[in-house]
Amino acid sequence: MFAKQIELAHGNGGIESQMLISELFYKHLEGCVISDGEDAGIGEINKGKCAISTDGYTISPLFFPGGDIGKLSICGSANDVAMMGAKAKYISASFMLEEGLNTQDLEKIIISFSDTLKQSGAKLISADTKVLPKGTLDKIFITTTAIGEFAYPSLNLSAKNIPQEACILVSGEIGNHGAVIYSKREEINLKSNLQSDCALLYPMLEPLFQKNLRIYALRDATRGGIASVLNEWANSSKIGISIYEENLPINQQTRGICELLGFEAYNLANEGMCVLCIHKEDAQIALKLLQSHTLGKNAKIIGATTKELPNKVVLQTAYGAKRFLDYPSGELLPRIC
Repeated sequence: MFAKQIELAHGNGGIESQMLISELFYKHLEGCVISDGEDAGIGEINKGKCAISTDGYTISPLFFPGGDIGKLSICGSANDVAMMGAKAKYISASFMLEEGLNTQDLEKIIISFSDTLKQSGAKLISADTKVLPKGTLDKIFITTTAIGEFAYPSLNLSAKNIPQEACILVSGEIGNHGAVIYSKREEINLKSNLQSDCALLYPMLEPLFQKNLRIYALRDATRGGIASVLNEWANSSKIGISIYEENLPINQQTRGICELLGFEAYNLANEGMCVLCIHKEDAQIALKLLQSHTLGKNAKIIGATTKELPNKVVLQTAYGAKRFLDYPSGELLPRIC
């Protein structure tokens, strides 16, 4: 039986989130859902396919090194459709504003929202604004929906299509966004010049799509980090995944924040980095293409899929030891995106 009440841990992107979705939402929406567990679903309108994704943004603080809630709301939804191989063409948005919100802060957020929208090449097709009484929400929440167009329709990206003996890559350093947000919370407020990786991913990925590389799955590692992504892939495709710890690109400041607070970078969110599963013969080509882009300069091959220990992710240390890299559990950091 599912928990009697919703807890913060149910929004962490880890095992509790999976239980919430599978045991409550999917239980009653079975037959209505076509997203198949991916960040975006693929629909068809007048025989033309499109990718659609909706996400809500409640991040605290609203402004952080490397971005703000306005930039994040565009990057987040545009990146979700990019993970299906689509480029965001239209965005719709809902702005929930708290009575008393500083209008100068709101203007900064709208300018950032607009600038990022222009960078994405998408157009705002619909929007809504609501103002709620003071105390009923915290300053501003934004919900965005992205509709993405497929320029390369031969792509068939899915966590359920992952075979054995494929390579796992990451496009950049892991955990930076989560580490930044935690370090800037009022109760912690660590001094650091670390920046969130919040960014649009499609421009970095398009050269890989153009080369027609054999990409099996893509996922931006947001809530729950790469640990959540890899465990979801292992479970969806009934494969094992082996990761080499020494290959993981981790910023020294992120590592220091994790050590100080008792976290692991594998569990912390990114907002401008993705995980890729690619045919082993195409992995080096993909790596070079990623590294040629500013966002992908720290890209690495971090492991491979295997036939051993299906449904499990194994982390191999530099000293030869092995341990399971499990789904994140408990609430590490609420309101991270």
